[in-house]
Amino acid sequence: MTFVVTENCIKCKYTDCVEVCPVDCFHEGPNFLVIDPDECIDCTLCEPECPAEAILSEDDLSDEQEQYIALNEELSREWPVITEQKDPPDDAEEWDGKTDKLQYLER
Repeated sequence: MTFVVTENCIKCKYTDCVEVCPVDCFHEGPNFLVIDPDECIDCTLCEPECPAEAILSEDDLSDEQEQYIALNEELSREWPVITEQKDPPDDAEEWDGKTDKLQYLER
């Protein structure tokens, strides 16, 4: 089992989670974070740190969210590791909680 970053992170990209990760499994894209499933040790530290509640255990994903397992795996191979917290985008609060954000994912 691993943790997965889901849709609500898109355009919010809060990075509180990366500070607590003991194995540096987060990778950063232009407007989204992902978790490398091969690096994640299922420590559960990141999940409560996410202000957007975008990190879930793969066992807790809805049917619609299951596509994010493969997306996290794919993008973690392409994007660089992030280990330090950064300021969120200026409009992060406006995007938090919006639906149908996958179309806005920047690769």
